[in-house]
Amino acid sequence: MNTPVLAPASAASSAAPIAPERPARLLSIDAYRGAVMFLMMAEVLDLRKVAAAIPESGFWQFLAWHQTHVEWVGASLHDLIQPSFSFLVGVALPYSIASREARGESRTRQAWHATGRALLLILLGVFLRSTSRSMTYWTFEDTLSQIGLGYFFLFLLGFRGARAQVTAFVAILIGYWAAFALHPLPGPAFDFAAVGVPSDWLAAHGLSGFGAHWQKNADLARAFDVWWLNLFPREAPFVYNKGGYATLSFIPTLATMILGLGAGNLLRGARTPAEKVRCLVVGGVAGLTLGLVLGATGLCPVVKRIWTPSWVLFSGGWCCLLLAGFHFVTEIRGWRRWAFPLVVIGANSIAAYVIAHLFEAFIARQLVTHLGTAPFAMFGPAFEPLLHGAAVLFVMWLILLWMYRRKLFLKI
Repeated sequence: MNTPVLAPASAASSAAPIAPERPARLLSIDAYRGAVMFLMMAEVLDLRKVAAAIPESGFWQFLAWHQTHVEWVGASLHDLIQPSFSFLVGVALPYSIASREARGESRTRQAWHATGRALLLILLGVFLRSTSRSMTYWTFEDTLSQIGLGYFFLFLLGFRGARAQVTAFVAILIGYWAAFALHPLPGPAFDFAAVGVPSDWLAAHGLSGFGAHWQKNADLARAFDVWWLNLFPREAPFVYNKGGYATLSFIPTLATMILGLGAGNLLRGARTPAEKVRCLVVGGVAGLTLGLVLGATGLCPVVKRIWTPSWVLFSGGWCCLLLAGFHFVTEIRGWRRWAFPLVVIGANSIAAYVIAHLFEAFIARQLVTHLGTAPFAMFGPAFEPLLHGAAVLFVMWLILLWMYRRKLFLKI
């Protein structure tokens, strides 16, 4: 996903027209995206195993918790990976459109490219989810598939003004909320165990009252998937998703991308860098506050797994604040060198995503085959998963560095 920014026009002869220049990349966006992808790739560190081996350590318990998804309501750092990735797709779009227009591409050609990109993202998500299956595993809750399902609509909004974008954003949130709120609540005879929600989980994490409209695997999203996913050939009929994830989440994910689109337009605008950061901070605080209020009042629980409207606001607030932080550090303060390891990842985010999903296990086996386990056990068995994972992570980064140096970027 390219993230260029419009460069200043060079001097030109008054007798010759000034051709639009191809925009350059914006470091803050690549660095933010690199940090997001690093967090995803860093799952290989297996911090939960370290925490389990040292249960008395609050430090390792804290790190392990932030490397796992919350069960239902709330968020950890790990839960912000997918919304950040989706948000940055929206941020990048205005720059991508400007770049293609600078090359003289018509809107029709851009539309065909957007259509192809959307289809490739959907199918790549399906492919990566099918690698350990005996047949194609048709499911669409994967990050790439979710982005792909909404990407063409985002592309169309990229040519509309702020009013149309805000209207679409608000309409998605209200419409998605109303669809769940109007869906019948699970009755007293509803068999939660049959949809992967045991009684102990329900007692610890279940929702009650009005919030039960967003109960795990008893909501509109699961009902839709029972119909939708069973239209595809499957190893067995679809009954529920173990994690509660759902296809319909692509609709509010589109809202997250629209929020990013607004942020991208802000960054491309005429405001000063300091004003841009202030706008992002104000928007971030407003999103966080409104999302938390909706969750606290019970009107709409903050649930990432089904991407509730309050989650769009809450996570979108964090995304705005994080983008503001990266923009402040790299574009205002000018501290740029530190970001190079992240830029190596962020400039090739699709490649990083594929490497993490397809080659992580292979790299892990090869390290043990050629180095043995001794180098990873030097600090004791508790830290062996951490050191082994760090070695795998470093090898994956070296592959991305090799690609970066040779300008090999996997683009869709």
